Amino acid sequence: MINLTPAAIKAVQRFIRGSETPVIGLRLTISGGGCSGLQYGMKLETDKAEDDWELEVEGVKVLVDALTMPMIDNVTVDFVDTLTHTGFKFDNPNASAQCSCGSSFSV
Repeated sequence: MINLTPAAIKAVQRFIRGSETPVIGLRLTISGGGCSGLQYGMKLETDKAEDDWELEVEGVKVLVDALTMPMIDNVTVDFVDTLTHTGFKFDNPNASAQCSCGSSFSV
């Protein structure tokens, strides 16, 4: 299960509407890097891979590959807009540690 806050849903829908190419959903990824060892990634997706998990969250289709899903199962994605930070923030109950900005973690 992936959770998107109302602010994240609104932001994703705005990015999808503004896309120049047809979008089927939002892809969440994990890659090596960041200050805690692993970092989150997001992109608007035009194709679904055969082994993708496909979730519908309040009208937003979320795609996650099979290797990433166990690391972000039950994650909550928020969108924050403050004087010092604007962007997506992840709250991951599977993380043993995460950076203060919420964009990288370790398991």
